[in-house]
Amino acid sequence: MTSSDAIPESTLPYPPVYKDKRFVVLSDWFVPLLPASLELRAQSKRHAGTERLQHKIPTTVRFHPRLPFKLDHYLLDMTDNLGFGKEKRRAGNLDVLAGRQTFRDGFREMLESIVANGYSFEACQDELRKNIKLDAGFKDFHTWCRSNDIPVVIVSSGMAPIIRAVLRNIVGDDVADTIDIIANDVEVKEDGTWAIKFRHPSSGYGHDKSRAILPYKELESPPLLFFFGDGVSDMSAARHADVLFVKQKEDGENDLAVYCTREGIPHILFDDFRDALVVVQSVVSGERSPKEVLEKGRC
Repeated sequence: MTSSDAIPESTLPYPPVYKDKRFVVLSDWFVPLLPASLELRAQSKRHAGTERLQHKIPTTVRFHPRLPFKLDHYLLDMTDNLGFGKEKRRAGNLDVLAGRQTFRDGFREMLESIVANGYSFEACQDELRKNIKLDAGFKDFHTWCRSNDIPVVIVSSGMAPIIRAVLRNIVGDDVADTIDIIANDVEVKEDGTWAIKFRHPSSGYGHDKSRAILPYKELESPPLLFFFGDGVSDMSAARHADVLFVKQKEDGENDLAVYCTREGIPHILFDDFRDALVVVQSVVSGERSPKEVLEKGRC
C-alpha cells in the first residue's frame, strides 16, 4: 500500500500507538508445536442447544506441522491436513505472490475448506491451546524487550481469540494480557460453522499490516520500528519497516524473502529469535546502525 492508496476501514479496534518509545517491535510470531504430531479430534462441540457437527473425515487426524511454526501457519497446516490439502494451498500462496489472487480471498478459501470438513472453531482452538508451545527464542526476546521498555506488538493474519488463548496458556494471564495483538477476528454461527472476520475486508490483504506501522510514521518523533515476518500476509508491511527481519524457512516457502528481493526491499534473513535478538540489541545500544545491519542481510 502506498501513501496515495485509500486507507482501508478497520472493522476492529486498534491498541494505542506508543508515542513515547524509542523502539517498537511489530511481529508475527513463531512457535514450535510439541509434540510434532498434533491430534485434532473431530469431537467438535456446538453451542448450547445445537447439534454436533457432522464430519466427513475420520474422528482422529494426525496433524504434522512444519517446525519452527508461525502462528499464521497453524492455519496453513490445518488447511494441509484438515482442509483441501497442501497442493492447493501452496498453489494459492503462489497466486498471491504473483498477484493473480488477493491474500484475503485465498485465505478465506483455505479456512472455508476446514469448516467444510466439519471442524468447529472451538475444537481447533482447544487442541491448539493444549499443544502449542512457545519458542524459547521468542520468549527470551520478549522478556529482553520488556525489560528494556520496548513494546512488542503481535501483528497477525490469524484470529485474535486463538492467539490470546495460546498466549495465556503458555505465559499466563498477567504477561499475555500486556501484549497487544492486532489481528483478525472470528464469527461463530449458531449452526456451529465459523468464518474469519477480516480486520480490513475492503483490502486485498484482509488485514493490511501496513496500517499497524504507518501511524507511527506520522508522529513528530517516531520510534524506530522493527518488523518480523515471513509470508505473503506480510507483504503490505514490508516496505514500511525501519528494520525488516524475514524468516528463513527450511521448507523453502520463503515467499516474503522472494517478494522483498524482487521489489528491492532491504531485509535481514533470520533463523530464530535468538539470532535476531543479537541484532536488535546492537541497534538499540547504538553499536550498529539500521543501515549497517540491513546491508549485512542476515543474522
